[in-house]
Amino acid sequence: MKLNNLRCMCMVVALGSAMISLPALAHDSVLHSMNALQNGFLHPFTGLDHLLAMLAIGIWSAQQKRARDWLIPASFPLMMVAGGALALAGIALQGVEHGIAASVLVLGLLISFAVKLPVGAGVALVSVFAMAHGYAHAQEMPASGSAVLYGAGFVLATALIHAVGWFSSNAAQKMLTSTLPRYAGVMITLAGAFFLSALA
Repeated sequence: MKLNNLRCMCMVVALGSAMISLPALAHDSVLHSMNALQNGFLHPFTGLDHLLAMLAIGIWSAQQKRARDWLIPASFPLMMVAGGALALAGIALQGVEHGIAASVLVLGLLISFAVKLPVGAGVALVSVFAMAHGYAHAQEMPASGSAVLYGAGFVLATALIHAVGWFSSNAAQKMLTSTLPRYAGVMITLAGAFFLSALA
């Protein structure tokens, strides 16, 4: 059992290290030289607000500990695609940046207080946030790239970040203390408050 826990922790650390190192590679000159799939995959790592929100989804869903909780993180990338489709169709969506900043703040609070919601309510909440994130991602897509490949890239990256949050939260609760994810939630909340204040 201890060996399995150690392996799980090593995997979480490795994935986390990879996530931290990716933004350093994602400068504009590098992104423009990549294909649409690579560009889409790296894009969520280039913005701390996007990264923290997606990480928070994984952490919060791990706190739920209920059947069908996988629907919460699964709904996020799906609704990101919907938000991206709105942007590509030229449909105006107001308050996108505020919605992204609010998602970091709200998700941080939910983690901090270990709030448990019915699965349907959780899915509805993250779906609203995901629309804003997807819309912003699509607006920043290079004009010459394939929208399908770009979208596939950021969906894959989103799923990876969710998984890192989920595994990290579970590992922390099992091997250390159940309150550790809540401390992470406090830090995410503070970051969300900063993002919102910067938009005021």
